[in-house]
Amino acid sequence: MVKASDIQAAQARISAIIAPTPLQYCPRLSQATGAQVYLKREDLQDVRSYKIRGAYNAMIQLDPARVDAGIVTASAGNHAQGVAYACRTLGIQGRIFVPKKTPKQKLSRITVHGGEHVDVELVGNNFDEAAAAARAYATEHGATFIQPFDAWDTVAGQGTVAAEILAQLASMGKHPARVYVPVGGGGLLGGILSYLRDISPQTQVVAAEPAGASSMQAALAAGHPVAVPHLDPFVDGAAVGKVGEFTYQIADANRDRLTTVSIDEGAVCTEMLELYQNEGIVAEPAGALSVAALVDSPPQPDEVVVCIISGGNNDVLRYNEIVERSLVHQGLKHYFLVNFPQEPGQLRSFLSDVLGPDDDITLFEYLKRNNRETGAALVGIQLGQAGDLPALLARMEESQISCQQLQPGTPEYEFLT
Repeated sequence: MVKASDIQAAQARISAIIAPTPLQYCPRLSQATGAQVYLKREDLQDVRSYKIRGAYNAMIQLDPARVDAGIVTASAGNHAQGVAYACRTLGIQGRIFVPKKTPKQKLSRITVHGGEHVDVELVGNNFDEAAAAARAYATEHGATFIQPFDAWDTVAGQGTVAAEILAQLASMGKHPARVYVPVGGGGLLGGILSYLRDISPQTQVVAAEPAGASSMQAALAAGHPVAVPHLDPFVDGAAVGKVGEFTYQIADANRDRLTTVSIDEGAVCTEMLELYQNEGIVAEPAGALSVAALVDSPPQPDEVVVCIISGGNNDVLRYNEIVERSLVHQGLKHYFLVNFPQEPGQLRSFLSDVLGPDDDITLFEYLKRNNRETGAALVGIQLGQAGDLPALLARMEESQISCQQLQPGTPEYEFLT
């Protein structure tokens, strides 16, 4: 297992390159929960995520033979930036495998940080497929594989986040009751648990996973790492289908201080928007996981708690989808198939008799067919309040216009969104 002394050694090793990130008090979340909530701003790293810690700690210790062999890694995007940054800083040549669906913003940042020292390969539909290709390449070419999470040096590097949190709180005369940690492959969780086990064993850790990639929960339930049957890649920084063996062992050994929660992707989107609008924090989906977990599993009043904002690499082009998922999660956005009789005044009747005063049509697609008595329209409606839905459905039932609500999770809804 990784010890606190190992993490302290890693901290000394990387401190010349990687500066501590701020620990900021959050008035909004503190008022909402009654606790003292602090945000650990790993989104303010040079590569906009904590991943640089583990990557640099691993690479700075490579012997010349392993460096000469070249390095290779796989990543959903943030570890890739950390490796790229280390490659350029240390003068090492690297090859980085990332999924084809990696956001363009992350791809461009990999190139910026690595420059001519890295080559990027787009392989597979998710992290696990990209990792398999990277390991195959490393085996074939004798290259050194830099583990994104399931390795001793990587975990020790990520654990420096916990060392900073305790030191920063101690300078205020405070101590954390619990820390909310986003989880993908488990490297950050392993580092946090390892340091707290030795230095602050009374601190509880809440491990937050996206509902569509809850691989640590699955591993703890099964007693060993297992692949989740269906992987949702939306929370790309934490969309890992199977946690590491090493990181699972650390979590398993710390069950007494660990709580795991699965967070709906829509809730993550809501907290991304809240962080942006209220604190001015541009968090990627994985970066908002900890705050979404805070809302889902609130602390006790007056507890000192820390949410790790793990990354800020979010593509602005994704915000339409983020807003959409958030509205659906809050019960404000709904879709219907409306079968209008092809007679004058039917749309006017729908607007006046069916819609409520605070309801807004956000989508209307209608195709008139001259040989039909009715014509179907796809209608998106945004409610003023989530509680307005029953009344809307009642008015639809009373209307002569046939309306069918599309339900999330159905093929029709998935095709629409």
